[in-house]
Amino acid sequence: MKRRVSIGLAVVLVLAVAGVIIWGRGDGTASSAATVRGVIGSEKQAFFTDQRVIDAFARHGLKVEVDTAGSRQLATTVDLGKYAFAFPSSSPAAQKIQRDRKVTTVYTPFQSPMAVATFEPIVSLLRADGVVHKGAGDYDVLDVAKYLDLAQAGTRWDQLPGNTAYPARKNVLVTTTDPRESNSAAMYLSIVSFVANGNAVVSTPEQEAKVLPSVAKLFLDQGYTQNSTEGPFEDYLSAGMGKTPLALIYESQFVGRVVRGDGSIRPDMRMLYTAPTVYSKHTLVPLSGDGDKVGQLLTTDPELGRLAATYGFRTTDPKLFAEVAAPAHAPADLVDAVEPPSFETLERLLDAVGKQY
Repeated sequence: MKRRVSIGLAVVLVLAVAGVIIWGRGDGTASSAATVRGVIGSEKQAFFTDQRVIDAFARHGLKVEVDTAGSRQLATTVDLGKYAFAFPSSSPAAQKIQRDRKVTTVYTPFQSPMAVATFEPIVSLLRADGVVHKGAGDYDVLDVAKYLDLAQAGTRWDQLPGNTAYPARKNVLVTTTDPRESNSAAMYLSIVSFVANGNAVVSTPEQEAKVLPSVAKLFLDQGYTQNSTEGPFEDYLSAGMGKTPLALIYESQFVGRVVRGDGSIRPDMRMLYTAPTVYSKHTLVPLSGDGDKVGQLLTTDPELGRLAATYGFRTTDPKLFAEVAAPAHAPADLVDAVEPPSFETLERLLDAVGKQY
C-alpha cells in the first residue's frame, strides 16, 4: 500500500511540474522569455503596448519593453548603452545612430507619410482658392507652394474670398509641434524647406540661410506649440475646426483611428496629403542580438505586420496595408514624395529655428 501511495505521489508531482512548464509556454509568456529593452518614438508606443503585439513577440520567446524619446534625442542625448535597439521615426536620426554605434544592419519595418488633418468646409474653402487640388490618385493634396504664399503674406482666414464657412481672425497656418523637440515638426521643416529652396533638398549652408527666414515664420507665427504629434491631433479630434482647422499629423494617426473604428473620426473630417510630402521612415537600429531579432520580426512576421497596419503604418507588404487600411481609402502610393535633408543639415536648421523662439 505504501509503495502504491509513493508511486501515486511521484506521478502527481511529475504531472504538476509538467503542467507548470506547459502552462508557462502555452500562452506565449514563458518566464524564460528574453527581456528586450528598446527606446522608440512616442507615436509607436500604443503599438508596442498592445496586448496582441506583446503576445506575438512572446510566441517568439521575447518580452519587449520600451521607453520613449524624441527622434532628435535618440540620436544625440539618450544613453543607448542600456538598450537592445533604438527605433526613431526618421531615417536621418537612424543614420546618425548607425554611424555613431558602427552598426551595419538596420530595419525599416514600417513608415508613414506626413499629412494634414482638416475638415470638409476647410477643404472646400482652400480648393476654391487653389491651395487644395486632386493628387495623382483619388485623394486631395495641400499644395505647399501655394500654402506658403498665403502664410508668408500673413493671410487671415477671414480674408479669403467668399469665406463664410470659417471667417476666423487668425492666420492661415498648419498647426505643428515644437521643432525643438518633435520629429513631425522636423519632417514638416523638410517639406517646407524643400519648396522654399526652389524644389530642391537643402544641402549647403548658403541654402540653409536662404530658406531660414521663411520656414522659421511658419513655426513662430503659431505661438505655443506642443512637443508631441498626439497633442495637436487630440485637439483636432476633440476641439474641432474652431481651434485646429489644419493639423500636421502622421498618416498613420488618421488611418489607424479609421481602421480601429473607435468613432473619433467624424463624417466631416478629412485628411490631406502635402504636395510634396515626406515619408517618416521608422528605422530600427539593433544594438544587440536580441534587438536584431526584434527588427527581423517586425520586418518579416505577418502577424506583427498586420497589427502594425491596424495602427495605420505602411508595412513592407503593400498589399497588407491596402487590405487593412481599405476603410480609410488611403492611396497605395504617393508619387510626390521627397527625401529629408541629411541629419546634420536638418539639425542646423532646427537649431536655427529654435534660437528664434
